[in-house]
Amino acid sequence: MLKAQEMHRILVSNDDGVYASGLEAAAKSVRGLGEVTVAAPSGQKSGVGRSISVFEPLRYAEVNLNGFKAYAVTGTPVDSVIIGIFAILKEMPDLVISGINVGENISTDTVTTSGTIGAALEAASYGVPAIAASIQAVDQGDKFDMHHGAKHSFDVAALFLRRVATRVLEHGLPEGVDLLNLNVPVGASEETEIKVTRLAKKIFKTTVQERFDPRGRPYYWIDGELICCDEEGTDVQTIYQDKLVSLTPLSLDSTARIDLKEIEKLF
Repeated sequence: MLKAQEMHRILVSNDDGVYASGLEAAAKSVRGLGEVTVAAPSGQKSGVGRSISVFEPLRYAEVNLNGFKAYAVTGTPVDSVIIGIFAILKEMPDLVISGINVGENISTDTVTTSGTIGAALEAASYGVPAIAASIQAVDQGDKFDMHHGAKHSFDVAALFLRRVATRVLEHGLPEGVDLLNLNVPVGASEETEIKVTRLAKKIFKTTVQERFDPRGRPYYWIDGELICCDEEGTDVQTIYQDKLVSLTPLSLDSTARIDLKEIEKLF
C-alpha cells in the first residue's frame, strides 16, 4: 500500500448507476492504490454516450457504498465526472475509472454510444488518465438492467482492472493515448492473456422493428444482430473468437490519419 503522502486520487464512475454491483467492484479493485471517490449517475444511463446536461440543474447526494465516499449525481455519466472533479474533489484526480460495465464495449458502434466510454472520455479531455472497463454479457438484454444484484461476477475483471490501473498510476499512458478500453470475455480467468487491440468497425447489424400500439399507431425498436467475426487484432475478434481480454488504446483526436492535402483537393 502507498504511503499517505504518495496516495493518488482516484475517481470512479459508471453508466449503470451508483448502486450497480460493477461500480462497487471497480472501487474495490483499486482500494489501496489511492484515495477512492465514487461519483456516478443516480440511475441507469446506458447508451447516452458523452451526453451532458446543459438545460437543467444537477444535484448530488452522498450514499452508502460499503465504506467508499460515494455520491449519486442526477445526470449522465459525463455529468458525474464533471461534478466529481469540479464540485466534489475540487481538484484533478490522478486516475478516473469508468465501470465495471455489464456488457462489452467494443467496436466504433459502442465506443461512440457507451456512457461508460463517455465518462472516461470526459476525464481524458482534462488530461486525466482514464480506464473504461466492461465484462461481456451473454444476454444482450442484460446490458440495460439495473445490475443491483449478484447475477454477474466481476472478480476476474476486477483483477485485470487493478493490474492496468497500477501500471497507469506508475507509468502514465503512452504518448498519443488518452484512455484505455478494457473488455473481459465470459469465461476468462486471471491467467487469460491480455491482447492490445484496435477498434472493429461494427458490432451490430442494425435493424428496425415496426410494431403497433393498441390504437394501431406504429412505433419502432432499433435492434440488431451481433457481428461476431472480424479481422485479427480487432477487439471484436479478440473477445468473441479468441476469447482473450481486449485492451484498446483510444485517443480523443478523431482527425482522419491522412494527408490533409488530399481533402483540400476536393474543395
